[in-house]
Amino acid sequence: GDEATAIFAVERGRLRLIRHTVDDRRVVLHTARAGELFAEAALFSRTYHCDAVADTPARLRVLSKPKLLAAFRADPELALRFMAILARQVMSLRTRLELRSIRSARERVLQHLLLAAAGDGRTVRIEGTLMDLAAEIGLTHEALYRALAALESDGAIARTPDGIRLLEPPAV
Repeated sequence: GDEATAIFAVERGRLRLIRHTVDDRRVVLHTARAGELFAEAALFSRTYHCDAVADTPARLRVLSKPKLLAAFRADPELALRFMAILARQVMSLRTRLELRSIRSARERVLQHLLLAAAGDGRTVRIEGTLMDLAAEIGLTHEALYRALAALESDGAIARTPDGIRLLEPPAV
């Protein structure tokens, strides 16, 4: 609800953009990591619509709304690069919405792991806690823990100190 005066670039650390439901449940809308922008909607809004909470020590760059809008007017190439960033964020949001529409916790977790796997297509590094991951993919932490335990028991995944490794192509 604060006046929207800037957008932000994460230089170091990790933040979660959250809202609270009417029953005060925390809903994670987005996780912003180093190299990413957040609060872009503030450029065209009077107020901020969610809270940013640092998960780790973080350093942010503040990008003034009036200065940034003036820079876009003066430099169409800069405006196009910014639009490309926003387009990638829309695609990412659509993927997260698709993920949250999967009803089975097991299938949702598997799909998330497949989408989040590193270059080898098998390794998923978990940043933050499993409770953070549960909130990000729209599950209770209990449902996430049960799904991970079942996947591990079935031999589909192996848990590592900093993440999860897919062991076989899962049937989703």
